[in-house]
Amino acid sequence: MSSRRDFIRQGSLIGAATLLQPASLLASAGAQTQTMHTPHSKWADGSRLIISVSMQFEAGGEPANAESPFPHNMQAGYTDLPAQTWYAYGYKEGIPRMLDLWDKFGIKVTSHMVGSAVLKNPDLAREIVTRGHEAAAHGMNWATQYTMPYEEERRFIKEGADAVHKVTGATPVGYNANWLRRGDNTLKILQELGFRYHIDDISRDEPYILQVNEKDFAVVPYTLRCNDIVLIEGRHFSAGQFLEQLKLEFNQLYEESATRRRMMSVSFHDRIGGTPQVVQAAKEFFAFAAAQKGVVFRTKKDIADMTLQDKTSIRE
Repeated sequence: MSSRRDFIRQGSLIGAATLLQPASLLASAGAQTQTMHTPHSKWADGSRLIISVSMQFEAGGEPANAESPFPHNMQAGYTDLPAQTWYAYGYKEGIPRMLDLWDKFGIKVTSHMVGSAVLKNPDLAREIVTRGHEAAAHGMNWATQYTMPYEEERRFIKEGADAVHKVTGATPVGYNANWLRRGDNTLKILQELGFRYHIDDISRDEPYILQVNEKDFAVVPYTLRCNDIVLIEGRHFSAGQFLEQLKLEFNQLYEESATRRRMMSVSFHDRIGGTPQVVQAAKEFFAFAAAQKGVVFRTKKDIADMTLQDKTSIRE
């Protein structure tokens, strides 16, 4: 099974290959994409730009000897004890620190919760929901979901969501697969189980609607561009570089939002986004963004519901 670092390296190679495409092909692709934009679209609530923040609750649900910043040189038959402490930081320090940050700015986030992580740290999972944040599903564990037969995948998704509901009392309506790698049956299963949206998509900077099982189903796009595990852990960005990335992304989307419905997605992982320097960077970014006219923060559930109710939403 490919590691997260392999995924990041592959993404970099694909990006480089794209830059080497002939200009004529890129221009043609751009022209085709442009026709799919909805001109002069607006958010139904009157917002100019919506920022959607994810807080991944994964630590505690990782497999034995999971990937970590430590060298991959463990001998077979032994436990990587230092790596366990890296993950433990996520629930001991990371999420509590981020929860205080969200409170400081009055931001409500979407927490994608791995079922086994929630069962291991139920008090923390409950606190997330008690503080008013959305509990979304993120599988039962870190298993490779896209290879599962239909019924096995259905059980996997349901068990993860049931664990979240059992501990927090909240019923997840949004879903995120491990590394966004859903299978051919995933959306059908989600629709059957009562989910209303998924985030395993990076094709747009605004939500849209799909028909799944002949019913509307929302897509609230995720991000690799403003994602701490990709940039900080995978590419070794400093906290300052991450902050600059967030500001550059915001500035472009805010400019476009004068005439088009735009959404900015930002993703934090418990053991990375909850470190002191990243929280400081996030604090500076949120202060900057919140000071701009028409900027609001919404959970992905709220964005999905708004999208499903809006007759002007993009449909694919």
